[in-house]
Amino acid sequence: MKYVTAVSGMVNEIYQVLHTTIKEIYPLYYPKEVVDFFCRHHNKEHILDGIASGNMGVLVEDGVIAGIGCFDGNHITGVYVLPAYQKRGCGSHIINCLETEIVKKHDTAVLEASLPAACLYEHKGYRTVGHGIYELEHDVKLVYEIMEKKLEVG
Repeated sequence: MKYVTAVSGMVNEIYQVLHTTIKEIYPLYYPKEVVDFFCRHHNKEHILDGIASGNMGVLVEDGVIAGIGCFDGNHITGVYVLPAYQKRGCGSHIINCLETEIVKKHDTAVLEASLPAACLYEHKGYRTVGHGIYELEHDVKLVYEIMEKKLEVG
């Protein structure tokens, strides 16, 4: 398992990881409108912006991009792991790598956790500090946990 900085040549693979994960996992927790919202949000232009920031990484396992992580300042903006690689420590490894970068400039990491990810973040020491609701079309609401964790240097 190796976590490396994402480069623009990976955009298609990253897109596939994001969309496969969203389409297979999110319908278990959210209505179709939420799944569609996340798929629209994670378009190739958005991915290229994340890559250009220098704050997006990929987890490579067995020569495959198995997961994605991204942050902005002290905000973890996304952790996605292909369903076939879940429950194998990949998400925890990505979070550890993101926290290693964040703690260089901040003492707290914050994030908005989707329903499928909230338990993973709790297991990693994050605590819910609030709840968010984002209104979508057809009176559908995207609900999520606002979480944070005090980081320790070293």
